[in-house]
Amino acid sequence: MATHVEDVVGVLELEGLDDVVLCGHSYGGMPVTGAADQVAKRIRLIIYVDALVPRDGESAFDLLPEQFSDMAQASAREHGEGWRVPIPISLLPPEGWIAEDERVRYVSRLRDQPLATFAESVRLTGAIDGLPRAFVRCTGGDVGGDLDGDPIEPVAARAQAEGWLYRELVATHDPQLTAPAATAAILHELVAAAPRRGD
Repeated sequence: MATHVEDVVGVLELEGLDDVVLCGHSYGGMPVTGAADQVAKRIRLIIYVDALVPRDGESAFDLLPEQFSDMAQASAREHGEGWRVPIPISLLPPEGWIAEDERVRYVSRLRDQPLATFAESVRLTGAIDGLPRAFVRCTGGDVGGDLDGDPIEPVAARAQAEGWLYRELVATHDPQLTAPAATAAILHELVAAAPRRGD
């Protein structure tokens, strides 16, 4: 997790980026949260797309159903030399969702994920609490159907309770794949609706 956070921070700092709209999808909400907290002065808005959003000291395993933790650890032992998790077949886009050549291209770019990225906690200073945040809830699929519970629903409820910009998108959990135009449109809408620094 710390490496993923460092990678995001490195891009922002080494490229000298400011007024950044930082977007995280699914697990990507974890490192995006950690990175934004470290370089809050560079961030204009954080957009979470059907994503996990940790509080200080939480790991992805803390936010995901226990069944996912058991599945990931078993998969790492069986297929990933004990330290990496191949993507579960159930999470691959099924045939028929999108054009087959696009689906094959997408699947060919997927990589195993280190088990430690799920287990390591995100450490936050509290700087992120002063940043505008938005949440996009994807309502066109059942992300928790095989996990004994939807891990995104509590995060979406938190976003609404804390007054973040909030939108729903009728798309699957991977809207950038199955509804790219609608995803782009909602991201543009949220950026336009977000306050600028100093407003």
